[in-house]
Amino acid sequence: MAKPNKKQPSKTVEIFCNNCKFQLFKYRKGGKGALVKCFKERIIEDFTQEPCVCPNCEKEFARETIIRGVPAFKMIGGKVVSR
Repeated sequence: MAKPNKKQPSKTVEIFCNNCKFQLFKYRKGGKGALVKCFKERIIEDFTQEPCVCPNCEKEFARETIIRGVPAFKMIGGKVVSR
């Protein structure tokens, strides 16, 4: 399978915990679809101390995985919201 584009997308979104509204990431998102995965190389700012766990409410919002040979976070449905 093809790897994600080397050129980073220009659109930046902020990702928040849906439970407590704490900001988790600032992320360069490509495309118009829903946020399903976050490639680690596209994360601009990371506000979490422990990977995939909200530091405020301590709930898991994603799982670490490899997608197309690149490390990524696979989001759990309904746990995050992006603006």
